[in-house]
Amino acid sequence: MSKEKAAPVDPKAKTPAAAAAPAAATPAAAPGAGGGKAAVPAGKPKKVPPKPPREVAEAPLPFPAGYVPRLYRRYQDEIVPALRQELGIKNRLAAPRLTKVVVSMGLGKAIAEKPRLEAAVKELTAIAGQKAVVCQARKSVSNFKLREGMEIGAKVTLRGRRMWEFLDRLITLVIPRVKDFRGLPPQAFDGRGNYNLGLAEQTVFPEVRADQVTFHQGLAISIVTTGGNDRYGFALLRALGFPFRREESSQRKAG
Repeated sequence: MSKEKAAPVDPKAKTPAAAAAPAAATPAAAPGAGGGKAAVPAGKPKKVPPKPPREVAEAPLPFPAGYVPRLYRRYQDEIVPALRQELGIKNRLAAPRLTKVVVSMGLGKAIAEKPRLEAAVKELTAIAGQKAVVCQARKSVSNFKLREGMEIGAKVTLRGRRMWEFLDRLITLVIPRVKDFRGLPPQAFDGRGNYNLGLAEQTVFPEVRADQVTFHQGLAISIVTTGGNDRYGFALLRALGFPFRREESSQRKAG
């Protein structure tokens, strides 16, 4: 008995059911049924809401070519020779010098009030002339309702010419505007020649307009030097013009 061979099946060929159904008879997907999208009528394009304009941070103005800050020129010409004679340093490169200045704001209330953080970043950028960065919490503290990763502060790290310009304005303009100022405490050194200074309000800086301030916030200034000890760091900052208290500075020098 002979077996009839089946004809090869063409995969591209339509099935009888598919061939019988006309293409125009396919029903349109109903809106909301089976996750299908509703058909958009012809001639009426779908309206897309415009995206809000993105805020772009203003870049700080660059220094002119060949510009040297006034305080840095004074440091090279006058302060370094005086420090070598006072401290008994033979090598000019061994004289204490500035490394960086860090200006920061601690914003614990920013956890519940987000505008505080935005205002602090804006004011720090205006004070330092450099874009401020947001600091996040490194660990969680349940007593303060603080979780790791929360934004609780802002800071600016200044080096080079911007550092010298900031210190010049700090000495000549900002510190004299502090209310009831009686001199900087010399005991605020950390033992390695670095000095920490705190200001109660940001309005002492002329770059911040007092009539536009919504939150009064204190800030901290950390001055890092290569002194290695408090004696060298104190001699450097005093030579730069930092107004330390006279009675305490004389006792520190004698000790």
